[in-house]
Amino acid sequence: MSQKIRKEYEMKGSVLKRLAAYLRGYEKTLLIVFLLVLVITALELYKPIIIGDAIDRYISKEVNRGKEEILSDQIGMLQAGVLYFVVLLTIFFCNMIQTWKLQKMGQSIIYQIREEVFCHIQTLSMDFFNNTPVGKLVTRVTNDTEALNEMYSTILVKLFRNCIKIAGYAVVMIQIDRTLAFYSFLFLPPVGALIVFFRSLSRKAYRVTRNKITDLNTFLSENLSGMKLIQIFAREKVKYQEFENRSVGLYRAYFREVMIFAVFRPLIYIASVLALVTVLYQGSILTLGGAASLGTLYIFVSYISSFFEPIQELAEQFGTLQSSLASGEKVFSILGEQPDIVNPVHPIEKKQFEGKIEFSHVWFAYEGDDYILKDVSFTISPGEKVAFVGATGAGKSSILNLIGRYYDIQKGEILIDGVNIRDLDIRQLRSSIGQVQQDVFLFTGDIKSNIRLRKEEISIEQVKEAAEYVHASEFIEKLPLGYDEPVTERGSTLSAGQRQLLSFARTLAFAPRILVMDEATANIDTETEGLIQQALEKLMEGRTTIMVAHRLSTIQHADKIIVMNKGQIQEEGTHQELLAQDGIYKRLYELQLS
Repeated sequence: MSQKIRKEYEMKGSVLKRLAAYLRGYEKTLLIVFLLVLVITALELYKPIIIGDAIDRYISKEVNRGKEEILSDQIGMLQAGVLYFVVLLTIFFCNMIQTWKLQKMGQSIIYQIREEVFCHIQTLSMDFFNNTPVGKLVTRVTNDTEALNEMYSTILVKLFRNCIKIAGYAVVMIQIDRTLAFYSFLFLPPVGALIVFFRSLSRKAYRVTRNKITDLNTFLSENLSGMKLIQIFAREKVKYQEFENRSVGLYRAYFREVMIFAVFRPLIYIASVLALVTVLYQGSILTLGGAASLGTLYIFVSYISSFFEPIQELAEQFGTLQSSLASGEKVFSILGEQPDIVNPVHPIEKKQFEGKIEFSHVWFAYEGDDYILKDVSFTISPGEKVAFVGATGAGKSSILNLIGRYYDIQKGEILIDGVNIRDLDIRQLRSSIGQVQQDVFLFTGDIKSNIRLRKEEISIEQVKEAAEYVHASEFIEKLPLGYDEPVTERGSTLSAGQRQLLSFARTLAFAPRILVMDEATANIDTETEGLIQQALEKLMEGRTTIMVAHRLSTIQHADKIIVMNKGQIQEEGTHQELLAQDGIYKRLYELQLS
């Protein structure tokens, strides 16, 4: 066995173990299901025997029979019919109970896995989301977890049932007539070789299909989000062609699966027909020669029709199991991702943050040694309002990301209230920081849910108060349903300014001790900006406020302005002090004035 194949088997075994672990707690359900499978299989085997015995007892007799004997035979046939009906009814109810229990167990496990995957995704760091397409994650949470459902609710039990049925048919046929059993099993070796070959093809086909689905979902997610840009640049035909290429790839992958099954099923059927013809021919000879009864021949004919069915299903289920394992690998690959930012084992919990922020000789790079910040040091006192300015790529937004510990630094220290942020509880740290971004994201829901983000502790009165502070209430109250007005995905029915006002209200509703604003007024018109500036002056009182802005007119009243250039602090002071220095800040200011 090659190293590649050995590694693949080890991986499959690991996935199976992890998938089997989700069955803990369902042992009673599985026991009941397996017992029902045994009962169903036994009854399936017993059905032809009822009719075969009836044929031998009541039909295969001499033609000259008396009236009493004929009446006795008719009663016997009626009893056999009633018994057959009872067996069918029992099988029906056993199948119904088995299906209900399996589906309930399967859906419960898939619900658990889906919750686990989504919760784990939320713990991952920003760097992971920067490098992973959204469509890929959507596929993992939906398609791949759903693919596991069939394994739990169908495949595992069917594999067990079909193995039991094959073994049961083989044992019963050997016990009834070894000669006919020998002729029945003549075609098993070529069928076995066919199954091995089919499994190899189906495994590859399933794997290709799963990859093509992920590829298509990733493409759709990205391009539907950027549809406005596609239409602006009239790239519809190009994007359609790209979509068609991916769609054709998925179509071909599915078609390959269908063709494999389309060839495999008829071959198994041909094998079963040849076995049936062989048994009929040899059985007729034995029956006519008196070596076997007509009832025995019927039992074998019936068994042959059913014997190859579980063999065919078994091969197909192995293929489906391969698909489930492939999906399991992809799901566990997400669960195997570890966040770069982790909570300390014993975090320091603070009752309340004062808001003092210190950067001490901080070096930071997103990748390798390509440092965005180089030996940056500054101190922001509680309640102080500090603005960062500088050219694009100077490191301003990176400083804001580091304060909330969305990334970890390579060298130096970041302290809040004298405590290294690596020693603080991440949730408590981030909940104390209110961030307003330039690109506002709104969730599908309504106005009030987008302000309090489902945090029911924030009352509707607090929601309205926050909206009034930032003058968002002026447009909200004009909406037909006010704070209950539906918000579509990304807030597409609201203007950029309205979305930004909602973002302000959302941040303020959570009453943070530290305010962080990254180009927060970039999408606000001059009139609205004036209203927001008035609100911010009140809201920034008693809160440490950090601002990043290209429009220098919005930060002139900051307590301190820090000028960044190529990842380093070049200038620091108030608006007037920096103008007097006749440096970078003054040139930026004069450039904007001109």
